[in-house]
Amino acid sequence: MDHILSLIVFFPALAGLFGFTIQKESAKAYAITVAAIEFLLALVLWIAFDTSHGGMQFVEYYPLVENFGVSYYLGVDGISLFLVILSTFMTLIALVGLSIKEDVKNLVISVLFLEMTMVGVFLSLDVVLFYLFWEMSLLPMLYIIGAWGSGERIYAAVKFFLYTFFGSVFMLVGILVMAYLYYQQTGVWSFALPDWYSMSLPLNVQLWLFGAFFLGFAIKVPMVPFHTWLPYAHGQAPTIGSVILAAVLLKMGTYGFVRFSLPLFPDASVALMTPIAIIAIIMVIYTAMIAYVQEDMKQVIAYSSISHMGIIILGTFALNAEGITGSIFLMISHGIVSGGLFMLVGVIYERRHTKLMKEFGGLASVMPGYATIFGIMLMGSIGLPLTIGFVGEFLSLMGFFKVSIWLTLLAGTGIILGAIYMLTLFRRSFFGKVSNEANKSLSDLNSRELTALIPLVVLVVLLGVYPKPILTPVDLSVKKMISLMENKASESKTKEVLKSVNTVEEVR
Repeated sequence: MDHILSLIVFFPALAGLFGFTIQKESAKAYAITVAAIEFLLALVLWIAFDTSHGGMQFVEYYPLVENFGVSYYLGVDGISLFLVILSTFMTLIALVGLSIKEDVKNLVISVLFLEMTMVGVFLSLDVVLFYLFWEMSLLPMLYIIGAWGSGERIYAAVKFFLYTFFGSVFMLVGILVMAYLYYQQTGVWSFALPDWYSMSLPLNVQLWLFGAFFLGFAIKVPMVPFHTWLPYAHGQAPTIGSVILAAVLLKMGTYGFVRFSLPLFPDASVALMTPIAIIAIIMVIYTAMIAYVQEDMKQVIAYSSISHMGIIILGTFALNAEGITGSIFLMISHGIVSGGLFMLVGVIYERRHTKLMKEFGGLASVMPGYATIFGIMLMGSIGLPLTIGFVGEFLSLMGFFKVSIWLTLLAGTGIILGAIYMLTLFRRSFFGKVSNEANKSLSDLNSRELTALIPLVVLVVLLGVYPKPILTPVDLSVKKMISLMENKASESKTKEVLKSVNTVEEVR
C-alpha cells in the first residue's frame, strides 16, 4: 500500500506501452483487462482509505529538482478519491461498450494513456506534476477525436486543443508567480500544494492569480463564454471519446476550482462569489434553452452537460460544506449519467447512422430494453428524487440558498428546463408510432451493450437511494478545506462571509 498511488497512476500507461506488442485481434480484450485491474486497484484504495480522516492519505514524496522545489508528490483525500474511482470505472465501461473495429489497437492504447493522465491530475500534490498530467491529457483526446471521429473531426480536435491549451498557458503563468511569491516569503522554492496553502497574500494579488487559474479551469469545465468547443467536440467525437470527455475530463476543471482556487485564494473567492454565481446561472439557463431547440440527440446531451456543470460551479462557490460536498457528488453523478447517455446515443447511431430525433419515433415498441435504460438514465439527468442526480443538485442548491435565495431560485429554473428538454427528447424518439420503416427492424441491446450499461443503471438508483458512503468522506475533507480557508482569510469580510455560510449542521 506504500506505493498504491503510483501504481494506480502509471499502471495504465505501462500496460499501454506493452499493448503495442499485442495482436490487433486481442487489443480490445487486453485493454478491458487492464482497465478492470486499474478499477480494482481503485477499489482497494477505497477499502484501505480511512473514511474518518479528512486529510491526505497514502502520501508519496520524492524530491526531483530540489533547488527549485519540484517533487514527485502524490496524495489522496475524500475529494479526490471518488474522482479517481470515477475515472477508472468510466474508462472500463467505455472500453466494454466500444464498438469501433477500425484501428482499435491504437485507439485503446490512447485510452489507457488518457486514463493515466486523468488519474494523475486528481492525485498530484506537486503543482508541476499536476500541470504535466493536465497538459498530457490533451494529446490522447486530440488523437481520439481527430483519428476516430466523424464529419469535421480534425477541426473539432484542433478547436478542443487550442481552447484548452490557451487556458493552460495562463494557468502556467499563475503557477510560476505563486512559486516566486512563496520563494519571496520563505527563501526557498516549492511547488508543493500543501506548502502553498500556508501562504498569505493580499487581496489584489489574489484576484490576479485567481484570474490566471480561473481561465485554465473555466475553459476546461467549460464555462460560458468559453463553452463553444464542447458541443462541437462531442458532435464529432466517437462515442468512447464523448463518454470519457463528459464523464471525467470536464471534472478536471471543477476539481481545479476546489483544490486550487478556493483554498489558495479565499479572499478572492469570496469577492468573486456573486459574479461567478451569475455566470454559472447563465450557463444553467442559457445552455438549457439551446438544448431544447436542438434536433441532434447528441447535441441535446452536450448542452445539457454544460447546464449541469453550471450547477456544480454554483455549489462550489457557495463556499459552505453543503454546496461544495454537493458539487463534488454532482461531479460523480454527472460523470455516470452523462457518460451513460452518450453511450446510449452511440448505440442508436451504430444502428441507424443518424442522431436526428426526427428520424425516430416509437422506439419503445421496437427496442423496449433500450428505452427502459434510456428512461432511467434520463431520470437521473433531470434529478428525479431517489436517483443519483437529485442528491448532488439538491445539496448544491441548498448550499447556495444560504448565500442568495433569489439567485438559487433562478438557478432552479434551469432544472425545470432540463426536465422539459430531456422529456421532449424522450417523447419524440421513443413514443408514438414507428413511422420510419428503417426503425422497424432495429435490434434491441446486445450482451456487450447491456454489460456496459447495466452497472450505470444500478449506480443511478443505488447512489440515489443511499449516497452516504460517498458523502461522508467527501464532507470531512471539504470541512477541512473550509477550515483552512477561514484560517487563511486576511480580509474581515471574507471571515464574516465564510462564517455566515458555514453555521449549519453537518451534511448527513
